[in-house]
Amino acid sequence: MSVSLQLQHLVRPGYSIDLFIPDPQEVQDHYLQQKQVHAGVPFPHWTKLWPAGLAMADFIHQHPELVQDKNVLELAAGLGLPGFVAARYAKAICCSDYLQEAVDAMTRTVQHVQLSNVTCQVLDWNFLPEDLTADILLLSDINYDPDQFDQLYQVLQRFLQQGATILLTTPQRLMAKPFIEKLLPFCKQQYEMTVFYQQQYTSISLLLL
Repeated sequence: MSVSLQLQHLVRPGYSIDLFIPDPQEVQDHYLQQKQVHAGVPFPHWTKLWPAGLAMADFIHQHPELVQDKNVLELAAGLGLPGFVAARYAKAICCSDYLQEAVDAMTRTVQHVQLSNVTCQVLDWNFLPEDLTADILLLSDINYDPDQFDQLYQVLQRFLQQGATILLTTPQRLMAKPFIEKLLPFCKQQYEMTVFYQQQYTSISLLLL
């Protein structure tokens, strides 16, 4: 999906950042056109800022010691906000998504903001490279498709076995409850946050694994 990108200045509590974000009207129009051809076409979730991503970015800003001088990987990053905030403190960041369009949008932001320690690449959690490692793994709002839960759990296990710290944020969806409960034995800390964005309050759970 090719849509034009708009530079947006996002202001959050205590910090602000410039991000390239797809034009929402274009995204909506394109999606509705596609839906007429293929009824089951998924909405392009990567094109929006989601409360769970904002919660993670806010948390990293409040707790920079978590990522200080670390190698950080963000999977399913979408627009890359948490990774970009982490880049202010981390040694190196890889912001990744399985969609090339998302990676292209993140690359535009990286070039604009001049983040010299950030790389953007296409990564699919179903086919991760054998040698992929990270000190910190960021995952925001990834547990929305039950068909992916088993694979996601394996990915999390892999990074935990490597000794990585995982930061996961999720809105409190009922269908995601069994997946989150399966992770609780590995949970070092859990936080409940409320995010205010676009005139709405959203409750977000943050797990530090």
